[in-house]
Amino acid sequence: MHLVDLTLATPAGNLALDEALLEASEQSAAPREVLRLWESPVPIVVVGRSSQVELEVDLEYCRAQGIAVLRRTSGGAAIVAGPGSLMYAAVLSYDLRPELRSLDQAHRFVLETTLSALAQIAPGARRRGTSDLALGELKFSGNSVRCKRRHLLYHGTLLYDFDLPLVARCLKMPPRQPDYRHGRAHGEFITNLSTTAAELRRALLAKWNARGDTIAWQSAEVDRLVSERYGREEWTMQR
Repeated sequence: MHLVDLTLATPAGNLALDEALLEASEQSAAPREVLRLWESPVPIVVVGRSSQVELEVDLEYCRAQGIAVLRRTSGGAAIVAGPGSLMYAAVLSYDLRPELRSLDQAHRFVLETTLSALAQIAPGARRRGTSDLALGELKFSGNSVRCKRRHLLYHGTLLYDFDLPLVARCLKMPPRQPDYRHGRAHGEFITNLSTTAAELRRALLAKWNARGDTIAWQSAEVDRLVSERYGREEWTMQR
C-alpha cells in the first residue's frame, strides 16, 4: 500500500487531498491503494456531505474564534479536528477486495483493521454504532466512507490528545445519534486514547503495510478541488 503522510497548509487543501487521492486511484490503470495520515495544526469543523450546517454547528462561535467550517465529500455528521486528533484515510480497491462493495463489509474491514492496529494501545476498544470506535461507552474515533466505481475512500479520526471541551463549543447536539450514545452531551460521550501521534502512526503503518514508496500527492488536483469545491462557501453552506 502506498503511503502519503502529509498535512497541507490549509484546511480546505487537506480535505481536498483525500478526494484527490481517491480520484487518482480511480484513474490509474491498475488497482492502487493508499494510506494517508495527517493532523490539522489548528481546530477545524468538518460536516458530512448531507449535513445541514446550521443544525449541527455553532456557526457564531466558530466565526468568532476563526475556526474554519468545511464540508467533506463523505457522509456522516459533523466532527471537530485539530491538534491531538490524528486523521487517516484509506483508499481501497474493489478489484483487490471485492467484498468491500458491501458497505457493511467495508465498515467491518476497515474498523477491525484499525482495532487490530490499536490492540496494544487501546485494549478492549471495539466497534460501536455504524462506524465508531469506542473504549467502553466513550467514542474516540468517528469514520465515514465515499464509494466510487473501482475504489472507496474510508477516512476518520483518532483522538489522542484533543481539546475535548472544544467539541461542545463548536457543535450542537447531532440530529442523528447512535443508540449507544443515549442522548449524552459531547463531553460525556468522547474520550482521548492514552498514546502519542508517533505511536499511532507506527501502529497504522505496520498494520496496513504502508511502505515508503510514497506517491505524488496530486497538487494540481488539490488546487482544482479547493477552487471549485472545498474553498467555496457555497459548497460548505449548501442544504
